[in-house]
Amino acid sequence: MRVVSLVPSLTEAVAVSAPGALVGATDWCDHPAGLDVTRVGGTKNPKVERILALAPDLVIANEEENREMDLTALRAAGVEVLVTEVRDVPQAFAELARVLGACGVTARPRWLDEAEETWSSPPVPEHRTTAVVPIWRRPWMVLGRDTFAGDVLARLGVDHLYTTHEDRYPRIPLEDLRAAAPDVVVLPDEPYRFTADDGPEAFPGLPCALVSGRHLTWYGPSLAEAPRVLTRALRAARR
Repeated sequence: MRVVSLVPSLTEAVAVSAPGALVGATDWCDHPAGLDVTRVGGTKNPKVERILALAPDLVIANEEENREMDLTALRAAGVEVLVTEVRDVPQAFAELARVLGACGVTARPRWLDEAEETWSSPPVPEHRTTAVVPIWRRPWMVLGRDTFAGDVLARLGVDHLYTTHEDRYPRIPLEDLRAAAPDVVVLPDEPYRFTADDGPEAFPGLPCALVSGRHLTWYGPSLAEAPRVLTRALRAARR
């Protein structure tokens, strides 16, 4: 198989489960470390001609992360494109199994079993926590309804306050986010790279948890350690 991945989390999953199959990945695919494949541009602006030059048997994409116009162009050129849709943790496991099978992986990877076992009984605090979860600023955008990251947090005892919003990633004025008075503001380092110096200052008086975007939003090998990593960050913010 010759596989091109346009999704960073799936790049990691394929790279560790089907060594040698991956021939191309986006500029944002930074796991596993030292990945040596042809770079084909960004997730939103892949270089279609560069992908075609790699003569892939399969291109892996995601309905949320990649643009339909690029996927249509690849299909029109005769390339098979597998598009994932992930809105919760169980769906992530089902889609991972589908992707790996399409990449020629015949034996279920150990990391996938470990991840499913971990999520079968994740650590849940005695008391649930409310949160707002910004994913961008200028303008401020947060997690809304029907998101994988929102389901991850809910399974760890964190209920984000815009889970019933009509939009999946609504734009909410900063003053409204502050007025919502959540127990904690969860600030991931992707897609916007929130840091200790860029994000918490916008929420004076509110606990802020700086969390790994890879563990909050990726579905792949990181799922095995995500409950532990995220829970630790959330607990640190509430101390």
